[in-house]
Amino acid sequence: MDARKTLAIAGLLIALATALGAFGAHALKAHLPPDKLQVYETAVRYHFLHALGLLAIGVLLRSLDGELLRWSAALVLTGIVLFSGSLYLLTFGAPRLVGIVTPLGGLALIAGWILFAATVLRQ
Repeated sequence: MDARKTLAIAGLLIALATALGAFGAHALKAHLPPDKLQVYETAVRYHFLHALGLLAIGVLLRSLDGELLRWSAALVLTGIVLFSGSLYLLTFGAPRLVGIVTPLGGLALIAGWILFAATVLRQ
């Protein structure tokens, strides 16, 4: 992923996190049991925080392009999709088996941020 794609995707993910957060706060509160609402809020929180992080990676890619940093962006994106995506699906009644994907998303996020740190330390 290059800087332009990373920044565009980060912007779209931030917009989506904002919309999903508002949807949860206004439309879902009355319709979801507290345990499912908590799962949804966790999905939105991780989605938002890591999308902001992806934005930072995109900004850094503009001046410090490199393979590890591009992999970092790809892993953070994958992590958001797998981690938050699986939690969103579980909130709306997906089979519990979908929950197997959640920790894989968490591992992708961790790996992405480790690659980010390694890139910065190498400079």
